Parts: sequence; C-alpha cells; structure tokens
Amino acid sequence: MGTDDAEGFPADGEGPVRQIELSPFRIDPTTVTNAQFATFVKATGHVTDAERFGFSFVFDGFLPPQLARQAQRVQAAPWWAVVPGTDWRHPHGPGSDAGALQNHPVVHVSWHDAQAYCDWSGTRLPTEAEWEYAARGGLEQARYPWGDELTPGGRHLCNIWQGDFPTRNTAADGHLGTAPVKAYRPNGYGLYNVAGNVWEWCADWFSVDFHVTGPRLDPTGPAEGTSRVMRGGSHMCHESYCNRYRIAARSANTPDSSAGNIGFRVAAG
Repeated sequence: MGTDDAEGFPADGEGPVRQIELSPFRIDPTTVTNAQFATFVKATGHVTDAERFGFSFVFDGFLPPQLARQAQRVQAAPWWAVVPGTDWRHPHGPGSDAGALQNHPVVHVSWHDAQAYCDWSGTRLPTEAEWEYAARGGLEQARYPWGDELTPGGRHLCNIWQGDFPTRNTAADGHLGTAPVKAYRPNGYGLYNVAGNVWEWCADWFSVDFHVTGPRLDPTGPAEGTSRVMRGGSHMCHESYCNRYRIAARSANTPDSSAGNIGFRVAAG
C-alpha cells in the first residue's frame, strides 16, 4: 500500500510503501448511482446535508452565465461556486435535473449521507486500505488500475479533465462531467472507475502520518480526526492541478461536505 512515486504528493501522506494484511471483504463494482440513491431516499425520507444546508459546490463551467457571475466563490479554488438549491437531485444548481443521469454516480452527498445509505442497505464504507487494495485490481505498485501509462496506445481509460484546467475541457475522454458508473473497462478485480469520475468516501479519518507506525493488519486509520478520507480523484482532476487519479493518491474533506464530484461505493464483510 502507498507509493514513493515521484509524481506523488508526500505532504498528503502517500508514502511510505508498506505491506498490509486484510481480512476477506466484498466491495461493489461501481459507485452508488442516482437511481440507487433515489430508492434509498424514497424508502427512508433521508434529507442530505446539502439539502439541509441549502447549498452545495458546483464547478462554475456547468452554470448558466448569469448564475456563474453572481455565485459566491471559494477563494482558494475560484472555479468552485457556492450555489443555493444544489443537491443530488439538482447537480448543477436550480433547474438542473439528475433524472437523465440515473446510471451516473450520485453526487452532492456527504460522508454522513453515504453512511446513512450504508446503514439502510446493510453495507458499510470501505476502509482506505480496502479501497486501495481493490482499486489496484491485483497489480502491485502500478500507477493506475491498468498499469503505469495514463493513455496506453492513445486510449482514454478514465474520466479526468482534458485540456487546460480550469478554462478548457476538450472532453477527449468522452465526458465533460460525470460518466456512467460502468464507463471504461473494469480493473482486474472487476471494479469500474476507481480512477477519476468522482471522489469516493472511505470510512477512515484522514491523517498524513498515522499509517507510518499504524497497524498493518486491517488498518482503519486514527480513532478521531476532522476530515474523512476520499480516494480515486474525479472528472475535475488534471495533471497540472490535481494529479490524484493515481491509485495511491489521497485526499480528504469534512464529513458534512458535498460537491459535484464526490460520491461513494459500498463494501461488506
């Protein structure tokens, strides 16, 4: 697990490379879809954090020009707009509709929302170690789920930003935003889209150094923290800005956060 890759981000705690041992577990081949999440909401009446707060974060390129001009921005990342009325049903703000995206990953879901789905479905979020093991698909220390080359033979094998971030997305990989959960070929363990598309919540609290001396058998991260682990990168990742669609890359967010590029998949066992 982990990497010492020169393309990595040591400050994120990607290394050192270490051996771990995991008990058997199961993990879903895909992230949870809009259709699946709608079934959960219909059965439980769940209200997401984005709906309770009344807003979520949308990439400004998906907004109508007037709304994009008026929206409050995240100072450190001005391409993110704070848009009232945005939630999993309205992924690009008021007037947008996830109805045509039933087989796309649900987005604008917080860690709390993902956990509520797991409680209802009898599943759980994967640990960070489980996620990485499954995402590697049987390859050892490969940069991506399929090997070390991003576009072997010129083929696009994941949904990430193409062009110049954040001003020009050529969609050369076939998608401007999210892609269907079974887009592209699966890895060696049958998992789809573990690189790019949407960030995926994991069970663990995030730490940049706990794993250095932490458990090697079924590691679960520190006992407490302020942010939860996210893995896999998203359709907004680009080598110039967020080269975190590599398998060993890590990120984190507060458990009540949501955005148009964050989803989850479930595990069991």
